[in-house]
Amino acid sequence: MAGRIPQSFIDELIARADIVEVINARVPLKKKGREYTACCPFHNEKTPSFTVSETKQFYHCFGCGAHGTAIGFLMEYEHLDFVDAIETLAAEYHVEVPREDSAVQSGHKRDEKQPLYDVLEQTSQLYQQQLRHSDRAVAYLKQRGLSGEIARRYQLGYAPEGWHFLLDNMGNNTNYINNLKTAGMIVEKSPGKRYDRFRDRIMFPILDRRGRTIAFGGRIIDEGEPKYLNSPETPIFHKGYELYGFYEARQRLRNLHRIVVVEGYMDVVALSQHGIEYAVASLGTATTRDQIQKLFRSVQEVIFCFDGDQAGHKAAWRALENTLPILRDGLQARFLFLPDGEDPDSMVRKEGKDAFEKRLQSALPLPEYLFDNLLKEIDTGTMDGRARLAKKARPLLAGIPESVIADLMYKRLAELVGISDAKLKDQRQSTELEQTTPQTITRRTGREVKQNALRDAIALLLQHPEISHDIEVPVFFSTAPLQGFALLHNLHDTIKTNPGISSSALIERWRGKDDFDILQKLMQRNVHGTDEKASQLAVFSDALKSLTLKYNDQRFEALEQKLKQEGLSQKELEEYKTLLAR
Repeated sequence: MAGRIPQSFIDELIARADIVEVINARVPLKKKGREYTACCPFHNEKTPSFTVSETKQFYHCFGCGAHGTAIGFLMEYEHLDFVDAIETLAAEYHVEVPREDSAVQSGHKRDEKQPLYDVLEQTSQLYQQQLRHSDRAVAYLKQRGLSGEIARRYQLGYAPEGWHFLLDNMGNNTNYINNLKTAGMIVEKSPGKRYDRFRDRIMFPILDRRGRTIAFGGRIIDEGEPKYLNSPETPIFHKGYELYGFYEARQRLRNLHRIVVVEGYMDVVALSQHGIEYAVASLGTATTRDQIQKLFRSVQEVIFCFDGDQAGHKAAWRALENTLPILRDGLQARFLFLPDGEDPDSMVRKEGKDAFEKRLQSALPLPEYLFDNLLKEIDTGTMDGRARLAKKARPLLAGIPESVIADLMYKRLAELVGISDAKLKDQRQSTELEQTTPQTITRRTGREVKQNALRDAIALLLQHPEISHDIEVPVFFSTAPLQGFALLHNLHDTIKTNPGISSSALIERWRGKDDFDILQKLMQRNVHGTDEKASQLAVFSDALKSLTLKYNDQRFEALEQKLKQEGLSQKELEEYKTLLAR
C-alpha cells in the first residue's frame, strides 16, 4: 500500500506495545529481579546474557552488544525493514496501519527503494538466464571446479559482452533507465550516453539479510583489469556493512558457530563447493567494524583467512584493529595466512575440505597474532624496545571492553615489558576514567564542570521524558558549537511538542540518523541516584548548569582569541566583559 505511515500512529503504537510481550512471543523470557533474561537470539551462548527491561522498554545483550527497542528487535530478529516491523507490530496488537497521501514523502522512503530491489532482482534473473545459455561462461565455472548446484545456490549469472545488454533487454523507458542508473547497473557519462557497468563477467549477486539482491560483484572471465568489479554505493547498498555469502551461510546453517572471512567472491563459492559453507567475503574493502559486529551477532568465532603476502597481512591488521572494540569474553577472533601464491579457492581445490579445515583449526588466536606481529619489529632485549612495545600495544588494548580476555592480554604485555600487570591496569583504568566517569575540569574561576554532564542529561531525557516539562533546556544549546548540545536541545524540543511520548517512541524518531546508535547506548546508561523524580530533576538541572559553564568557557576563549587577532565589536566586547566577570 502506497503512502506514508503517520508519525503520530508510530508513536502511539510503540507506546502501546510491551517489549516483554513482543520478545517473549519469540524468545522465552524468565523474570530475574526487575528485568527479564534469556539466552541471546543473536549469538550462540549457554549462559543467558540477554536482558529485557520492562521499565525502559529496551533490550540489551551483554555478550554480543545487541540492543534496541521493540521495533529494533523485530527488525533484527525477523530481518525486517522499519515499515515491515511497524506493520508486524500493528498486526500483533490488532491495529490497522493508516497511510497518508502517497504524494507525501516518507522519512523512511520505502516506496523510493522498492523499485531498486525490483530492478536488481530482474537483472539477477536475466544474468542467470544468460549463464545457462553461454557455453563459454559455463565452461569457465566448470574449469574452476564449480557445479551447477553451487551456481544455482549462489544465483550466479553472466553479463554478456556488449555495451547495452541491460538497456536492450529490460526496456528503454525512463523509469527503467533511472532505476538501473540509481542501482549502479548502468553508467551515464553524459546525457543520453549510457552503457552497462558489467560486461563479459561472471556475476555474483550480493543479498541483504532478507535475501533481496542489493548489488553485484563481477569477475572477468579472461585476463584483464579489474579482475573484480563491484557495484557502487547506492541507496540500498552500503559495502561497509554487507558481506557476500552471509545470507546463504545463514540459510544453509541455521545454527552457525563459526564464520571464516575471505577476500573474494570466488573463494566463498569454492569453499562452499567443497562443503565449507560458512565463508563470507568483505566487499573490496578492509573488513569493517560494522561487518565484524554483524558476524559476532550470529557466531562466537570468526576466522580471518588472508593471502600470505603483504597486502594480506595489512588487511588482517585492519581487521584486528576493528575487532578489538567488539571483543568480549566468549567471542573469539583468529587469523590464518595461506602459503604464498595461494588463496582459499586454489587451496581447497588442491588439498580438499579436511585439510583446509585443519588449517582453520590452526589459525592464530587474536592475542597471539597481535603480540607476534608487534614483536617482529621490536627487540625486547633492551629497555628501549620494551618501552616501545608498551607504547604500541597500550592504545590497542585500551580499546578492548573490560573483560577477562582484556585482563589476560594486559598480563601478557606486562610479562613482555617486565613491569607488573597491576601498574598497566592502573594506567588502563586512568585512561578509562577519562572517558567514562564523572570527572571534573576546573575553569578559570575555579568552578568545576562535570565531564559526563552531557551524557547524564541525554540519558535522563531518554529514560524519563516527562522531566522536560519541568526544566527548560537553554535555546542557545541548539546552535552551540559543541558536540551533543544540539542533540540535547532537539530531544527536549521533541518531547515538549509531543506530550506523553514514550522513551521507545522518542528514540525511534532518530532511527536512520547519525546519532541513533549513540542514543541507544545512552538509553542503557545508569545515572546514579535518580530513582525518584525529585532526584532526576536535581541531576538534570545540575547537568544543565555544568553544560552552560562549558559553553561559557568555550565562548570566552573564542572571544579572547578574536580580541587578540582582529578585535571585537562593541556588542562582543560587552559579552566578553560579562563572561570575564563570571
